[in-house]
Amino acid sequence: MSSSLYQSSIRSLPLVSRGKVRDMYAVGERHLLIVTTDRLSAFDVVLEDPIPDKGRVLNAMSNFWFAKLAHIAPNHLTGREPQSVVSGADEAAQVKDRSVVVNKLKPLPVEAVVRGYLIGSGWKDYQASGAVCGIALPAGLRQADRLPEVIFTPATKAPVGEHDENISFREMCAAIGAELAGRVRETAVRLYTQASDYARGRGIIIADTKFEFGLDEGGRLVLMDEVLTADSSRFWPADQYRPGTSPPSYDKQYVRDYLETLDWDKKPPAPRLPPEVIAKTSEKYREALERLFGTKLAA
Repeated sequence: MSSSLYQSSIRSLPLVSRGKVRDMYAVGERHLLIVTTDRLSAFDVVLEDPIPDKGRVLNAMSNFWFAKLAHIAPNHLTGREPQSVVSGADEAAQVKDRSVVVNKLKPLPVEAVVRGYLIGSGWKDYQASGAVCGIALPAGLRQADRLPEVIFTPATKAPVGEHDENISFREMCAAIGAELAGRVRETAVRLYTQASDYARGRGIIIADTKFEFGLDEGGRLVLMDEVLTADSSRFWPADQYRPGTSPPSYDKQYVRDYLETLDWDKKPPAPRLPPEVIAKTSEKYREALERLFGTKLAA
């Protein structure tokens, strides 16, 4: 497997922040360099072991979807080559194939979660209340069942180390205003619907996903961060989909399932991952890219 990048070190630019997976640097007053590392978070805890090729896969996925869905929502990409904004061979190697230069935006303080299937926290919510984030659903649905219609279930954006929390659409309206909340919901559902139709044609079910949006200086709603990656979405192989069970997936669910077998309270520090779990997870990320887009990562 290729070498990993757990944390970038770009000294020629000011560091803005380090998230769970991405490191951000200022490029002048109006732009940012976003470096997608090989860090992995599970249960909102950043693990100590990087997943080789993960950052490159996520970057390639996001760039594909940003281009394919640009007719639905403008995105934050500038088109500038990341290597052109850093200095030296070492920094160029760190950003190659895993970075983008983007426009600075005013991020919205909510995540736009869209669900097409009953899984994860939605399944737990449904079992307890017959609803998902306050949206009532028919009785008798099974785990991983396709929902009667796509639903929008926003969440708060928590700092690193804390848990995101599902909120109602009414709470989202109170946080950012009803008109903007409506635009976010409509746009997110359209993005998910078109992407899931494309993926299904390639043998992959996108069970759910989350989008992040920001506002530009003119108040325009802009798609940002990552989009429809194996970190922000659940990808299932359609030929192995069986309602009533949790389907195998091409995302970090494999790591979550391993961690669930351990005596861990889901608080830092996280347990170390065995080499075989790291290797299998890396393989799953690469396979998702190959199945969705028919391309392999460059060596």
